[in-house]
Amino acid sequence: MSSPNCSSPAKDSKQIMSTPAKISLRNVHKAFGTKKVLQGVDLDVAAGSSVAIIGGSGTGKSVTLKCILGLLTPDQGSIVIDGLDMTTASRSDHEAMLAKTGMLFQGAALFDSLSVWENVAFGLIEGKGMKPKLARDLAIARLADVGLDADVANLSPASLSGGMQKRVGLARAIATEPEILFFDEPTTGIDPIMGDVINDLIVKCTRELGASAVTITHDMASARKIADRVAMLYQGKIIWDGPVSEIDQTDNPYLQQFVAGDIEGPLDLDLKHL
Repeated sequence: MSSPNCSSPAKDSKQIMSTPAKISLRNVHKAFGTKKVLQGVDLDVAAGSSVAIIGGSGTGKSVTLKCILGLLTPDQGSIVIDGLDMTTASRSDHEAMLAKTGMLFQGAALFDSLSVWENVAFGLIEGKGMKPKLARDLAIARLADVGLDADVANLSPASLSGGMQKRVGLARAIATEPEILFFDEPTTGIDPIMGDVINDLIVKCTRELGASAVTITHDMASARKIADRVAMLYQGKIIWDGPVSEIDQTDNPYLQQFVAGDIEGPLDLDLKHL
């Protein structure tokens, strides 16, 4: 098994960041039985910045995201959001944190029993207690933000293409004007052209909100367009963390192999499960 050279670890995110961290992970560990998935993840997301966590399948990207969201509890370490350690926070503090986040799920995850506008307005009505008429107006405005006309508002999500469903999912994610946005493999399941449209919309919406963003992806084109910084996760740790502009100049052989998409290299690939 090839292990990253510990003498050349991820760049110190404290040196990269010039503004206080909105989200800060320190020494985060998570195992499932004997399988160690996260083995000391350190990561900072500055307020208003966009960070993409990249890595191959099974490297722990989704587990990291679930730990940040509180869907999984780390075995060790801290996850601090707005100065509060969520690993020891109360349920009410968790709910308050989630109330200021938006999420675009990998498969859009729309409710088939609700119309398009009801999906977009779900957090406004259920979370903020907004009246349906006002929520519908705001939902239609958010649909316009992602390039969808008002005539789709009453349609069923099942009648939409995959790309349109992604846009509805994005409209829902931004509807409550969140401070933090999470994107889970945003271009999976759609063609490259629509993927680029989604990437552009994510950049536009994140900037207009002034939100902090965390994206998990294996799509380097998406990571380059969406993110200010990229952090590569491998064997349970962040092994490279730096600005997007420095990706192609890196001398890190693990990142070089991943970006190039080469089979040959230091990455320990489980080809039986690819």
